[in-house]
Amino acid sequence: MRQATRHKASTVWVQVGDGARLELHHTPWWRHIYRDFRRYRVTADAALRTIFLTQGFWASCIYRLSRAGVKHAGWISRPLAALAQKLVEIVTGISVPAQCEIGDGLYIGHYGSIILSPEARIGHNCSLAQNVTIGVAGAIGDDVVVCAGSVVSRSVPARAVVMGNPARVVSYDGSFDYVFYDGMDVDPARRESLEKVRSLNVGPA
Repeated sequence: MRQATRHKASTVWVQVGDGARLELHHTPWWRHIYRDFRRYRVTADAALRTIFLTQGFWASCIYRLSRAGVKHAGWISRPLAALAQKLVEIVTGISVPAQCEIGDGLYIGHYGSIILSPEARIGHNCSLAQNVTIGVAGAIGDDVVVCAGSVVSRSVPARAVVMGNPARVVSYDGSFDYVFYDGMDVDPARRESLEKVRSLNVGPA
């Protein structure tokens, strides 16, 4: 069994054999939202634009709130969270069930026809494009980019870029050009991966 931690005491990525599970510990829901928000800010979007005009961020917020409601809230808050989630699905075309396990830094840059299975497991700092479906896959690793029109039905390794139906890996280093987040320059996992790419004389595509 291999265990690694990121985001200091708030999240643990546990992998056993071919399966994997992302456990979200007792980090407040607002901190998850803030880390999602920072993914948009690092890409230079204005704060107000992100909050009021970015449908992907709306979906992330409602997912975080709904998940907190499912796990901790009472019988009144849960139906309200479910209603809010349904309204966001109607308005944005993005369905992220509260049962999904998603790490910090989720980035949904576009809206429209983005469907996640309730059993989806997604790592930290992942990016989803439009018209994406994520089914009952093993797990999606950290810093993965899922390109437009992809249907993911199997596990995806960290740092990969996937596209197609069914989704296939088209690059193991290309996500460096697309995934940005606070502290990425000193993130040990990212630096280790980048050094491996450089050692092969293959720069980030």
